[in-house]
Amino acid sequence: MAIQISVFIENKEGRIRKAIDTLAKAEINIRALSVADTTKYGILRLIVSDNEKATKALEDDGFIVKGSEVVVARIQDKPNGLNSVLALLDDADINLEYIYAFVGNEPGEGVVAMKVEDTAKARDVFEKNNIKILTKEDIEKI
Repeated sequence: MAIQISVFIENKEGRIRKAIDTLAKAEINIRALSVADTTKYGILRLIVSDNEKATKALEDDGFIVKGSEVVVARIQDKPNGLNSVLALLDDADINLEYIYAFVGNEPGEGVVAMKVEDTAKARDVFEKNNIKILTKEDIEKI
């Protein structure tokens, strides 16, 4: 499993840039990101090269940060590649809360970060179906 950090940000001009700048100054590489927003605030979800260092830098700069477990898996970069993985979750009655994708470093692969209701069960389902789950070390190499 991987840990994603979520940064809670006011929905104001320049706030996302400030968070990204904080990470850059701390020499943190962003592997993937997603932004969910409402009229008053947003959640910047990040997969980064060093969670502990990123969390400290962001908190020191006044941001509220929370870590949460996500399943990061390799999928085939072809039509229906994602859907075949989602079908495994559905067949196992595992609720998918949200998902975002990024590019892997292997030809023909995509990578998805998934927040699921039951990470242990999802991991078991993926392993039984030969879906590669990325570790912290795998993510650092991307």
